[in-house]
Amino acid sequence: MHVPTMAEFMAEGKQPEVLFWVGCAGSFDQRAQKITKAFVTILDKVGVSYAILGKEEMCTGDPARRSGNEFMFQMMAYQNIQILNGYGIKKIVTACPHCFNTLKNEYPELGGTYEVIHHATFIQQLIDEGKIKMQEGGVFKGKKITYHDSCYLGRANNIYEAPRKVLEALDASLVEMKRCRSNGLCCGAGGAQMFKEEEKGTTRINLERTTEALATGASIIAAACPFCNTMMTDGVKTNEKEEEVQVLDIAELVAQSM
Repeated sequence: MHVPTMAEFMAEGKQPEVLFWVGCAGSFDQRAQKITKAFVTILDKVGVSYAILGKEEMCTGDPARRSGNEFMFQMMAYQNIQILNGYGIKKIVTACPHCFNTLKNEYPELGGTYEVIHHATFIQQLIDEGKIKMQEGGVFKGKKITYHDSCYLGRANNIYEAPRKVLEALDASLVEMKRCRSNGLCCGAGGAQMFKEEEKGTTRINLERTTEALATGASIIAAACPFCNTMMTDGVKTNEKEEEVQVLDIAELVAQSM
């Protein structure tokens, strides 16, 4: 796949419509790379003019700040802001709610103010504008899908409808878990918990959440966050259900249905 970088755009004196912020998971995690590819496939098919920072992109600093290393966070943030401002970036789209929340809500006070959109909202806009066309009798028609609300998308930024509207466009039947929307349960990876061993307790959070998802009888657990995807996949494996239940990002579901 050829993915244009900001440096290439600048060399031609052009500006893309959006900057796609890939994020650490989307760049380095083998599972999340598939989400990145699916999202780029959608952008290519729809003909959106986009670019990535490539090697110039650093971690937004979210895990550093959540785990208490404020100094590290500010160093990373300032470096990113210098690069973004240097390129005159106005609009950023990202497939990670952690990057989304940090860029949207925490960068402005450090001098980085952008229009930041999560890919769930972006895909929903493309569907509403009629740019994304689904196949007739799509791959997921009539399948039971349950959607897991990411903390940073739901409770932190109040985005509940966009991902659900995207799933409705697939002609699938959406079944909700007992705890959903503003009452949703964390997958267990937030607050930099993704990178450390869990504390003593009776149940791992991701197992508790996966059990709720499996109870819906859905054959697909849809997520909109690479961390949630990892945690839910882990839970499905622990329950030995990987033959029957798939964990997929909404971008993957849409890319397969176009």
